[in-house]
Amino acid sequence: MSKNKVLNVQGTDIVMISDKNEDYICLTDMVKNYENSHVIIGNWLRRKDTLEYLGIWERLNNPNFNLIEFDEVKKGAGLNRFTLSPKQWIEKTNAIGITSKSGKYGGTFAQKDIAFHFAMWLSPEFQLLIIKEFQLLKERETSGLQQHWDLRRFISKANYHIQTDAIKLNLIPLRNLPKEKEGLVYAEEADVLNVALFGVTSKEWRTNNPQLALHDNNLRDYANTHQLIVMANLQSLNAELIKSKVPQTERVKILRSAAISQLQSLSATPTPETMLVQSPHKKGLPPTTEEKKNDFDKQLTGLLAVPPLKKDKK
Repeated sequence: MSKNKVLNVQGTDIVMISDKNEDYICLTDMVKNYENSHVIIGNWLRRKDTLEYLGIWERLNNPNFNLIEFDEVKKGAGLNRFTLSPKQWIEKTNAIGITSKSGKYGGTFAQKDIAFHFAMWLSPEFQLLIIKEFQLLKERETSGLQQHWDLRRFISKANYHIQTDAIKLNLIPLRNLPKEKEGLVYAEEADVLNVALFGVTSKEWRTNNPQLALHDNNLRDYANTHQLIVMANLQSLNAELIKSKVPQTERVKILRSAAISQLQSLSATPTPETMLVQSPHKKGLPPTTEEKKNDFDKQLTGLLAVPPLKKDKK
């Protein structure tokens, strides 16, 4: 199962997962801003027309669909006493179009066609908006923008090992920390780069963006390709500065200056290799040229105003 994606409809974040080349959309997220949200999915599921639609979908897509049990379930549809939960539907009929996912980001998920059917029952406007958001996400993926961004993210992660090796060989011995505390040094140095490039520490970003942090992402997952290229370069530079025993407060200044200079250079040379591509975790279409410029100007302004990290601990 692939990493979660998020659709945003009328200000509501709706998780989408992929399994065996099928997209499943979270029905629980779709109704979370409705009153009595805990009974809405069950009310939809007990309708006769809903069961007829689900039965057709399962017969077309699921060779293991239990038709005998389905006929028994359908007999009760329309009666006032009839109830049916997603779990009961799955267990009775061996359905695959609806699934339940447990855990922190769990809920009831439905294959996209079924989810769109549910959205239509909720509201025609809601259905049109979620289909549009879904199509925009697929267009971004098809255009290759996500793959382009993912490559930059991969490079920045790979270069991270250059920095961690320098920390292991040069900073850890100086700190004389117990083994279980060594991770604090690596996290602190990661934040040196975060402050130099983004202007905030990882903790500050999570505090300022609680909804984004819920999806198991960090601030680098929302960086554009220019920022990811610079992050990869800063990791190598920081490793050399650490080897040269440059104090942390001085390294932040040097790294910030390098970040500004490199971002300016990348912005001035929009070749295909350094094209500015926004993170696929951000909502909406890729930015226009003017939006790119405005975003870049804001970024540089933020960098210049960033205070340095606290002084090194003795």
